Amino acid sequence: MPRIEARHITKVFGDAPERALDLVKQGKSKDEILKESGQVVGVLDVSFTVEPGEIFVVMGLSGSGKSTLIRCINRLHEPTSGELLIDDEDVIAASVTRLRELRRNTFSMVFQHFGLFPHRTVLENVEYGLKMQGISTGERRRLAGEALELVGLSGWGDRRPGDLSGGMQQRVGLARALATDADILLMDEAFSALDPLIRRDLQDQLLQIQRDLGKTIVFITHDLNEALKLGDHTAIMRDGKVVQIGTAEEIVSEPKNNYVLEFTRDVDRGRVLSVSSIMNHPDTLQAERDTVRTAVARMAATDNDFMMLVDRDRKPVGMVLEADVVRAARAGQDSLQSLVSTDYGVVSPDDILLDVYEAAASEHCLVAVDERGRLVGVAQQVDLLASLAPPAHLATGSSGTNGASALDAAPAKAPAESGS
Repeated sequence: MPRIEARHITKVFGDAPERALDLVKQGKSKDEILKESGQVVGVLDVSFTVEPGEIFVVMGLSGSGKSTLIRCINRLHEPTSGELLIDDEDVIAASVTRLRELRRNTFSMVFQHFGLFPHRTVLENVEYGLKMQGISTGERRRLAGEALELVGLSGWGDRRPGDLSGGMQQRVGLARALATDADILLMDEAFSALDPLIRRDLQDQLLQIQRDLGKTIVFITHDLNEALKLGDHTAIMRDGKVVQIGTAEEIVSEPKNNYVLEFTRDVDRGRVLSVSSIMNHPDTLQAERDTVRTAVARMAATDNDFMMLVDRDRKPVGMVLEADVVRAARAGQDSLQSLVSTDYGVVSPDDILLDVYEAAASEHCLVAVDERGRLVGVAQQVDLLASLAPPAHLATGSSGTNGASALDAAPAKAPAESGS
């Protein structure tokens, strides 16, 4: 069961949301609705699911609706229509009392601008949510101290926020969210105000915390590289709509429209794509069964200049080159044994291309094996080099696009931050 499930969430700002919803049903755009009704559509018919323990990133330019969307999850903004389920409970239908319980115990929020109390110590800031839960002083200070240790701020509890750098203050905000032991973290542009080096350090720390604690995280950002680094899945928004949801690899290799394509054009694809995205299904020969004559016949039916030899468990024992097989056939040789070469690199399908580039350059090919050592694919340097170029055209189909057209224009200049 998904931890979070959004079903057709729409948020309209204005005094006549029903008028805007009527225009939505007519297929009107966000700008058309504003012009005709004076209503501002912040989020428009958004659906997605977040699995337990997943980092789900929502990414888009300023004004795309991403911050409005995350505030609908905990009802800081009341959705105009749709359903928002947390563990199969509709948060939108929850009473004020129940909503307060959810905010105290189920989800915590980390804001872009820290939101710390300047007159309280770091420890008092971290324990504030625990105080609101009615936890005793001794216990909440213990939990707050553990949270500070998780984010690398042990020993800073007695200082004031003004004594800390921006990066350290954001760690305090993260520690405050972790201290309540909420299972769901909502992080709205949490690292956007930080310098690049500090930002990368906090990204790495968040991934480590995620591995240790298994929180479910919804993370908002306008930075695609941050989205691709952190997200198990990423939703890209434009004008209140989700235009594509996918893994980093799916978004980079299969952009659904020109808007997404333009975002991904400058991404270092070698840091995103894995071996599985470039490997081909291998042609194989059975060791101790197939002969030179078999290899000649099989190679004549393929365009490959080599074939893999595997044992009965489909584990690779070597490869044979077409040129060697042809020479052996002319010489009347029947056994493949003397022709076997191991001039290849062994990799995992999950390895990132950047990590296997040296092996691809120095070996005849890359041989991908699963966790049991069984052959699952092969790739050559030409496959790797071809994958590093951005797509020349859009992928076909509309899976995961929320109905976005493949003719959508590339992103224009980012609008003002308000309404995002």
